[in-house]
Amino acid sequence: MRKNSIYLIFLIFCNHTIFSQDLKPEYQKFVKSFMTNVKSNNKAGVAAFISFPLGRDYPIPSVKNKADFIKRYDQIFDATLKNKIIKSNPAKDWTEMGWRGIMLLQGDIWMDTDGKVITINYQSQAEKNQKNKLIASEKGKLNPAIATFKASVCILETSKFRIRIDDLGNDNFRYASWSIKKLMSDTPDLVITNGKDISDGSGGNHHYEFKKGNFTYECAIILIGTSDSPPATLTIYQDGKEILTQNAKLVLK
Repeated sequence: MRKNSIYLIFLIFCNHTIFSQDLKPEYQKFVKSFMTNVKSNNKAGVAAFISFPLGRDYPIPSVKNKADFIKRYDQIFDATLKNKIIKSNPAKDWTEMGWRGIMLLQGDIWMDTDGKVITINYQSQAEKNQKNKLIASEKGKLNPAIATFKASVCILETSKFRIRIDDLGNDNFRYASWSIKKLMSDTPDLVITNGKDISDGSGGNHHYEFKKGNFTYECAIILIGTSDSPPATLTIYQDGKEILTQNAKLVLK
C-alpha cells in the first residue's frame, strides 16, 4: 500500500500493455462467484474464498479463520471496497500477473490461480482508526529508546533475532533488533535509522534496507511467493558479501 509513483506507473503499464488480454474464462468463473457473494453480502460465502490467516497492516491482528473473518467482515469489506468488487469487470479489471496471481485494479485484492484471496491491500477507515489506537497503546510498552515513531511497520522473528521496523516519517525507517529471548521493552542490541523501503516488482513484495558501516541489513517482505516461500527473510551483508540469511515469520499480534 505504498504510494510510490514509479511503482504505480509500472502497474499501469503492466495492466494496459503486457497484460492487456482478457482474464482467462476459467479464472473469470471464480471471480464472478466471489463477486456474487460480495454483492449478496454472504459473509460465509466470501469467507470460503479467503486463504487464512489473512494478514492485515501491523499492528492490526491477522484474520485467523472463518469465524474471525465473519466477525470482522464489515470492518474490512466496507462500502468502498465492496463497490470496487461489485462494479468490476471480471474480464478487464481482474488481471493475471504470472506467478504472483490475479489482482483487482491496482492490487486492491490478490487471488491465486485456485481462486483463493491471498491478500487484501485495501484498508478501510475503521481499520485505519484501529491501527492508530493500537500504535498509541504499543508505544507505552516499548523501550524508551525506540518509543518515538510515526507508524509501526512490522516485527520479524528469525531463529535468533527479533527485529522491529518503524516508520519515522519522511521516508526514514528504523531497524531495531534483539536476541530472540529478549523483550522489546529491553534495550535493543542494534538500532539503525535512515533505512529505505524498496519495491521488488508488481506483486507487493518489497524489502527494507539499512546500512551501518560496512554492513547492510536487508529485511525482505514476501507477500506473493511460491508455496515454500517464507513470509520474510533477514539477510546481512558485509562489504557486499552475504554473511547471514535466515527465514523469518511476521509477528501479527
